[in-house]
Amino acid sequence: MPLIRATLEYEESIDWLYGTQLFGIKLGLENTYRLLDELGVGPDTALPKIVHVAGTNGKGSVCAFTEKILRDAGLRTGLFTSPHLVTYRERICVSGEMISEASVAGILTKIRETVANWDPHPTFFEISLCLAMRHFREAKCDALILETGMGGRLDATNAVPADISVITSIALDHQEWLGDSIREIAAEKAGILKPNTPVIVADLHRDARDVVGRRALTLGIPYIEAHPLPTEWPLGLRGPHQRENAALAVEAACRIEGDRLTQDGIRNSLAETMWPGRFQIVDDRIVLDGAHNPEAAGGLRESWEETFPNEKAHLVFGAAEGKDVVGILRELLPVIGSVTFVPIKSERRLSADEMEKALHQAGGDDIPTAEADTLASALAGDGKILVGGSLFLVGEALGILEGRGFETSLQ
Repeated sequence: MPLIRATLEYEESIDWLYGTQLFGIKLGLENTYRLLDELGVGPDTALPKIVHVAGTNGKGSVCAFTEKILRDAGLRTGLFTSPHLVTYRERICVSGEMISEASVAGILTKIRETVANWDPHPTFFEISLCLAMRHFREAKCDALILETGMGGRLDATNAVPADISVITSIALDHQEWLGDSIREIAAEKAGILKPNTPVIVADLHRDARDVVGRRALTLGIPYIEAHPLPTEWPLGLRGPHQRENAALAVEAACRIEGDRLTQDGIRNSLAETMWPGRFQIVDDRIVLDGAHNPEAAGGLRESWEETFPNEKAHLVFGAAEGKDVVGILRELLPVIGSVTFVPIKSERRLSADEMEKALHQAGGDDIPTAEADTLASALAGDGKILVGGSLFLVGEALGILEGRGFETSLQ
């Protein structure tokens, strides 16, 4: 009976949390500071060492590599990422274990009582971060890795002081919130830079490098370009672009806990890192990758060409409104043999007709297309199948393939 009740409490609390998405996105840190203080995990409390990661693409991979290195070195790690693929609990992990349903329910119950009369009400992401920070405190973590949700300067994670900032690749995405140019978007990402906190950067676009570099110079903080990894080191995550993500993670981990790390230990951790939905090969036939902007799609194409040379993919594709679907499909054209369009489970989904029009605009007039009523039927095809275009679609596919279902389409 207690187990059944705990499950019900989890479902009730998570329903309440999803309901807060009605409040939309509110940029600003005041509510986050206030709620962190109420939960006893504010910036003025004793916090573990923290790595804060921002960027357009590669954030999740950098976080996964960093967490694995530190965990394997003996630290108790806390990892906060988004979005999730199948269950909300994926967003908050301690030493590789998802937060329990009971912990989600217990902490959300306290948060719900705390914010009942707040105006403005905290948002979904603000509450999620504060839930994570409270869980990490209760779990007595030694080091935390926090991934920004969107942007950086006004992202809720920026209310938490970090020991190391990391900026991954910067490209055009979320322009409605972050700006229409690389420089504008870079300025938002560079907003996570703080005094006395070194920043580690990828090989940035020249405009982004100029913006981030000037911000670091103004703050008087070290601007560190990650050292390339030895070419013979294997990685658990596939694709040429993952070598840069891994290099960023090594640089960050060494500055958090350099004394415990060894070259052999780092190499083994990188080789064993896993991150679902990033060129994830399932049963040797289906590949899942949530690339949802042209730069990420370019990395996906390179990964496919490296892994399956001279073999075309049957693309199962779904996307949301506001994404550069033409640009994504144009990047994937060299590896596509045919396409099945599956609208994602979201109010912002594009229809099959809209996606087919985008394919033609991308130059794919000669590619055979079809439409599937369900994702399950699309996954039943022959040959190598590539599921991509949206993490919503990848999450649903993963749930189907693993027999776990799909907790929610609201992510």
